[in-house]
Amino acid sequence: MIKVEKFNEGNFETIRAIAKEVWPIAYGAILSSAQLDYMMDMMYSVPSLQRQVNEMQHHFIIAKENDEALGFASFEFNYAGTNAVKVHKIYIYTRHQGRGIGKQLLDYITTEAKKIQQNKLSLNVNRNNSALNFYQRLGFILVKEEDIAIGNGYLMEDYVMEKPI
Repeated sequence: MIKVEKFNEGNFETIRAIAKEVWPIAYGAILSSAQLDYMMDMMYSVPSLQRQVNEMQHHFIIAKENDEALGFASFEFNYAGTNAVKVHKIYIYTRHQGRGIGKQLLDYITTEAKKIQQNKLSLNVNRNNSALNFYQRLGFILVKEEDIAIGNGYLMEDYVMEKPI
């Protein structure tokens, strides 16, 4: 049985391991290896993850089965001063994709969001990422395109998607 658990700091290495395996598969055909390395360090170094939790108020959750980590998500309540929850990250080990784990993580976030009267989920997805279809199947709609400069001359070229809850 798959369980979704709240983050604890002991899971930083678990989060990093999932990202290290999934990112090259998800983004290898979209981004250069130099940009992948830059973004991995920028988003998934231990100091960055600590900053996300402690300063930026990101909440991490992990999906597990028999104590094996399957994937994770992170999110932020009241994003940009609104009643929206921003889903910052959601990644599932490739070997476990297609089992409904991503949906379980989003369902968990939705349940938590409803408890504090949040009215929508919002997320960014790379315009060339196949996960776009996953989000559309779950009821997310495209609201705009967004290019985000992340330093070192790199851009994140995303769609912003939302889903009312």
